[in-house]
Amino acid sequence: MAALFRGFRSTGLRWNKHAYFVFVSKRSMASKTPVGFIGLGNMGSPMAKNLIKNGYPVIATDVFPESCKELQELGAQVMDSPADVAEKADRIITMLPSSPNVIEVYTGPNGILKKVKKGTLLVDSSTIDPSVAKEMAVASEKMGAVFMDAPVSGGVGAASMAKLTFMVGGLEEEFQAAEELFTCMGANVVYCGQVGSGQAAKLCNNMLLAIGMIGTAETMNLGIRLGLDPKLLAKILNMSSGRCWSSDSYNPVPGVMEGVPSANNYQGGYGTTLMAKDLGLAQNTATNTKSSIPLGSLAHQIYRVMCSRGYANKDFSSVFQFLREEEAQ
Repeated sequence: MAALFRGFRSTGLRWNKHAYFVFVSKRSMASKTPVGFIGLGNMGSPMAKNLIKNGYPVIATDVFPESCKELQELGAQVMDSPADVAEKADRIITMLPSSPNVIEVYTGPNGILKKVKKGTLLVDSSTIDPSVAKEMAVASEKMGAVFMDAPVSGGVGAASMAKLTFMVGGLEEEFQAAEELFTCMGANVVYCGQVGSGQAAKLCNNMLLAIGMIGTAETMNLGIRLGLDPKLLAKILNMSSGRCWSSDSYNPVPGVMEGVPSANNYQGGYGTTLMAKDLGLAQNTATNTKSSIPLGSLAHQIYRVMCSRGYANKDFSSVFQFLREEEAQ
């Protein structure tokens, strides 16, 4: 019945006391169905803001209370814990840094599952181990809730502009109810299969992203050493077969593009620590499936070294700066 009710909501239908289906606009419907949001970091905050922009009342919390202030000023209701959010919302999105954070937020002493209501739709957009997503799904099901994994791609810029790509794993019959929310925050929503498949797709994407960023940084550095103007080289790459997202949308060389972390001393964006974490997850899954990932393993090693050399809190595109400094030693 809970799944059926969520399906009515997602299509704009409501059951009234006379047992007729009544059409209501999405905006008026949204005003009566709050969405919980847990994790207001670089990605979570703009995602939650886009829900508010689309008329959804947001009930939020974060381990760092100061992260909630801006959202509160936009009208969000701020709670003290994930359990408190679960008590007030029957659709909850989490956006957290790592697997341990997800486990704590869902199953900890003040976690979602302590006060979750039966029929609640739980959507985790963190990037975590697929096995942890499956564990959270089992734990949620025991409490009568439905869990889906829906990691995202696109970075902070796409999160701000509601142009994220969602990779969704979970029960297909629940996908439509979740898609209603995803389309407020992203431009692409892809159903990948059972719980954990969204995470599998995300880890594959991020491994390629890391490899591509290192390749772009090496290429740009070589061209500069050969006397090429970096903007000219980027232009040539982007009209040639070497073109990739790291070269044409997120160039790692300062001064080549505006509005990217390399133009702001590598602040913001997707941190090196998070990329190292994602590559570690990819490495683990590759080991478990006996898959050969020589370049993925090398990328993992490079980002781990960067974390130990003062780049942990910089955007992962700072690998360009790291390579330049390595040459100077």
